Amino acid sequence: MPAVVELDRISKSYEKKVAVRELSLRIEAGTMFGLLGPNGSGKTSSIRMMVGITMPDSGSVNLLGKPFARESLKQVGYLPEERGLYKKMKVLDQLIFMGELRGLDKGTAGRRAHNWCERLQILEAVDKKTEELSKGMQQKIQFISTLMHDPELIIMDEPFSGLDPVNAVLLQDTLIDLKNAGKAILFSTHRMDQVEKLCDAICLINAGQAVLSGGMREVKSRYERDRVVLQFEGDNSFLQHPAIAEYKDYSGHVEIKLKPHADAQSLLREAIEKAKIYKFELVEPSLEEIFIQTVGEKVDA
Repeated sequence: MPAVVELDRISKSYEKKVAVRELSLRIEAGTMFGLLGPNGSGKTSSIRMMVGITMPDSGSVNLLGKPFARESLKQVGYLPEERGLYKKMKVLDQLIFMGELRGLDKGTAGRRAHNWCERLQILEAVDKKTEELSKGMQQKIQFISTLMHDPELIIMDEPFSGLDPVNAVLLQDTLIDLKNAGKAILFSTHRMDQVEKLCDAICLINAGQAVLSGGMREVKSRYERDRVVLQFEGDNSFLQHPAIAEYKDYSGHVEIKLKPHADAQSLLREAIEKAKIYKFELVEPSLEEIFIQTVGEKVDA
């Protein structure tokens, strides 16, 4: 399947600082891709090269199956981390204006703006000025403006910033619908739980370089199932079992890290003897744990 976006060994330096070093990644239609990394790792610099805000010093960017060209940006929607709404402008007028900038006629832009506002449950705000709205409401308006022209590639830098849990779920569901409609979606976020739920593939970068990449399932399969999630009631003395390296006990909900090659079944047998067990699940490390471990190893090195 041809890639919607493909970076081939791109590099970028600013004076003496290397922001990105020989980064390669590929995103196909109908997939969601997570670009991850600590602050200052090169995520935003990489995104800016994808959309032509800056050009790579070396390497190449392909969009929609061909070398980067400004014309291809008509099929790209970009939500930057720094928001850019007109504070004194009414919501509907602003969205129509954004649609017209993307080549839509006023009627089409108005219909799409209305439909998106209804879908994201902000119809009551269309006649209000942006400055009158909450940060979360403004974030949804910015999100809509990114999608007005029905782009094939959607790039979002911290899309969940400022959203409460209800609206974060609404945004997640919308992204899933867009992916199922064949859109390629890249987003950068610090929310590892959202990446783990939503993304088909990831690239973790640190100090401008890719340090971990691949399909989500394949990446997680590289790590031993050395975590136990356990829910119980009663005596917790089994938590002193020699198989346990460390644990966190949240009043009956326990997250356990086992020692290397430990016998989880012996732990389960002792737990059953001491307490009433509602759940005992052997799991891989979370993406957050993988992130911390991988970045920490690179920093130590």
